[in-house]
Amino acid sequence: MAVGLTAVALAAAGCSSADPVEPEKKDGSFIISWSEPQNPLIPAGTSETQGGVVIDALFTGLTSYAAKDAKTEMANAESITSADNGKTWTVKLKSGWKWHDGTTVTAKNYVDAWNYGAYSPNGLINGTFFADIDGFADVHTEDPDGEEGPQKAPTPAAKEMKGLKVVDETSFQVTLGAPSNLWPIKVGYSAFMPLPDAFFKDPAAFGQNPIGNGPFKLSKWTKNTELVVTRFDDYQGAEKPKVKDVIFRVYTDDAAAYEDVKNGTIDFQQQVPSAKLVGNLYKTDFADRSSNKPISSSAFIAMPTWLPGYNDPNIRKAISMAIDRQLVIDKIFNGTRIPMNGWVNPNMSGYKADVCGANCKFDATAAKALWDAAPVKPKDLSLAYNGDASHKGWVDAVCGSITNALGVPCVGKPFPTFGEFRTLVTTEKMTGMSRAGWQADYPSIENWLNPLLKTGASSNDGKFSDAAFDAKLKEADGTADLAAAEKLYQDAEAMLPNLMPTIPLWHSSQQTVWSEKLDTVVINTFGELDLASVTVK
Repeated sequence: MAVGLTAVALAAAGCSSADPVEPEKKDGSFIISWSEPQNPLIPAGTSETQGGVVIDALFTGLTSYAAKDAKTEMANAESITSADNGKTWTVKLKSGWKWHDGTTVTAKNYVDAWNYGAYSPNGLINGTFFADIDGFADVHTEDPDGEEGPQKAPTPAAKEMKGLKVVDETSFQVTLGAPSNLWPIKVGYSAFMPLPDAFFKDPAAFGQNPIGNGPFKLSKWTKNTELVVTRFDDYQGAEKPKVKDVIFRVYTDDAAAYEDVKNGTIDFQQQVPSAKLVGNLYKTDFADRSSNKPISSSAFIAMPTWLPGYNDPNIRKAISMAIDRQLVIDKIFNGTRIPMNGWVNPNMSGYKADVCGANCKFDATAAKALWDAAPVKPKDLSLAYNGDASHKGWVDAVCGSITNALGVPCVGKPFPTFGEFRTLVTTEKMTGMSRAGWQADYPSIENWLNPLLKTGASSNDGKFSDAAFDAKLKEADGTADLAAAEKLYQDAEAMLPNLMPTIPLWHSSQQTVWSEKLDTVVINTFGELDLASVTVK
């Protein structure tokens, strides 16, 4: 119909068939710089940002987070209520929601997805996010040394959590192991998104060609080249996409991606290369097509605590005190980062300043004394990173600071791609330290402790484990009152300076650029482009 009307309009305007006719572009498309994700595109199997941004485009969960302030809003859920102060929750879905294959989104899709994600033999990295649900321990096991994985862990006693119950097609009940009023906030994270019946017929195939219920549907995925999503016109969410297609194009060099945004080959780069921060070059290049915004993302160094030397908290403290954070920020990032002195981002509810104290402040003399006194030193003092993004400069600067303070060589160790790097990290193949970043999943202090530092947690890259710290987290997890729970999470964070599980580096302020083609650009508090609100000229 649209094509026919356009043809009539052209004829009425006196255009002949020989005249060139531009294709209709009222919907438009745009191209984003991207890296190939680590894992297949399954919500509970994706814990890194490159896969996560696509998961968020393809799927919608019970709740979502407002782009402006990250407040929780109902999405696929009509309501999430509790009559017993947070122990049992009743979830009612909005009717009329469809999967991209035309089937109906049901309560069973949530219950089945959560049971599958939690069942440890399935090997999904976000399985521990379901730990609040009653019966999780029956479906999720770990091997004795705390390492997750279907190869080593004992077979669980059950395949389904007893705390999940389908009531009818549009409602289900969730019983937690202990009361928690934080739970309705957590379920906006992608690990809690539903899965259609089609997933269970062939999970491996689904991960390469996922069917979602979100604002966009997968159109094409050419590995290591680009992935295309197309607007889902039957999407029932509140904010429907304004553009037709979003193209995620793979770049292994962020400097090349920057130049391609500059010349209009692509349209968006989430973080400019560090070289473009010097003298605010990116502002000169892009003027009113750039932003500089503090976001809910922070940088750490993951410490391989299973290796001799790195398993000593005093070695980890020594390395932390050997890093002149402010100098690195000034020289490499042109002052656009904030030195960390704790393990939680300032944008989070529950954040406290100066938790880490002296252990996160540069003191070469104290660092050298701790290092020299340690009975066992790390065999490989190196810092690994993915070479397809702008990390070399700061990694070399951090290693230089460590070398100067401790008097022993520290070297940067690049790996070609983000996916290859993350696979080596999660499979414990690293022989030294590795860079780590955390972008908040939801705006709570809890999100910076449980997923990162609890024994066996999904993003505990260093395999850190401490029984007393775990016990404090468990106490906080089981506290219904949000304010009281937050105080207990703060108590847990206060234990970390003595344990030094990871090395906090800096909080991020993100410098983003886009092409002249983009009209409306909204960066949310997590640092992601709000795809649904984008308009093109």
